[in-house]
Amino acid sequence: MPVSRALRRLLRIREIEEEQCRTRLEAASADLHRLQAALAATAERDRRGRQMVAASAHSGELPDRLAGMEETRTAARFAEFLQPRIAEQELVVARLRQEFLQKRVEHRQVETLIEEAQAKDAIEADRRSQQMLDDWFNARKVRGASQSRARGKAAAGEETLFG
Repeated sequence: MPVSRALRRLLRIREIEEEQCRTRLEAASADLHRLQAALAATAERDRRGRQMVAASAHSGELPDRLAGMEETRTAARFAEFLQPRIAEQELVVARLRQEFLQKRVEHRQVETLIEEAQAKDAIEADRRSQQMLDDWFNARKVRGASQSRARGKAAAGEETLFG
């Protein structure tokens, strides 16, 4: 019995679901990486602000000192803004990863069912083929035995006629 159309259709549905989950996971991961890059840029902005403050302390330039302090303050506020969003996005990525892995398992289960059905079909086909060969061989053996008996009877009948 070949693999049913319903099982093949289910396999295709599982493939599509897995691909959709993969796409959502990749998009969420990209968002997380963008947020992490923004946080890294914020840390760099904070570092540059502190450098400006330190340089202005040596040069005595008040506007540079104020600009450096403002850069540091802005970087800190932006980091405060980004950190909860990064934590939230990490949770989203973890959830989507779990969904993706679940869909992958479901897809593999259907593949396994199809492979098992195909293996059973192959075994059944081999069994039928062997049965046909056995039947053919047995029929040939029976025909050969009946033909040799018929020849033996014919030869015995000829001996009595001519003997």
